[in-house]
Amino acid sequence: LVSLLLIGIAAWGIGFGLISSFRVVGVTIAVGIFLFLIALVGLIGAVKHHQVLLFFYMIILLLVFIVQFSVSCACLALNKEQQSQLLEVGWNNTNSAREDIERNLNCCGFRVFDPNETCSSDCFRSRQCQPCAPIIEEYSGMVLTFVGGIGLFFSFTEILGVWLTYRYRNQKDPRANPSAFL
Repeated sequence: LVSLLLIGIAAWGIGFGLISSFRVVGVTIAVGIFLFLIALVGLIGAVKHHQVLLFFYMIILLLVFIVQFSVSCACLALNKEQQSQLLEVGWNNTNSAREDIERNLNCCGFRVFDPNETCSSDCFRSRQCQPCAPIIEEYSGMVLTFVGGIGLFFSFTEILGVWLTYRYRNQKDPRANPSAFL
């Protein structure tokens, strides 16, 4: 479900022109496909009661849990100063996302508006733009809290999945011949 949601959000972002960065969309779609394949491995392993598939599903789900839990805790632990530094590093290291932000938020520059630089915003024609940093910082704390909370919720469902897989994997297959183990 989460994998299909990620793929859908990436397609929605491209369709409405909100995201033009191929890297962001490509990574989002790749993560969605990866999660879908892992879910498929778990489903096939559970239906066929295949020990090896269930083991690999359990290990990969545990690794996904560790990564997701770590990222969620990091999102929740960032203070305003760290968020500001992170946003500035991201702003300085990408051009396509910068253009998307300037166009969608109708702002130019990060901390100060420089009329000599190029900007893809509508306000650039009138030379009355405000910098993007205050606008982005206004929403970044709320978004990081939301993303961290959702990530924590799904990480605990993943650890529940690891535990259930471990329990199911160690049961006998009910379709197996009972005398085959003797």
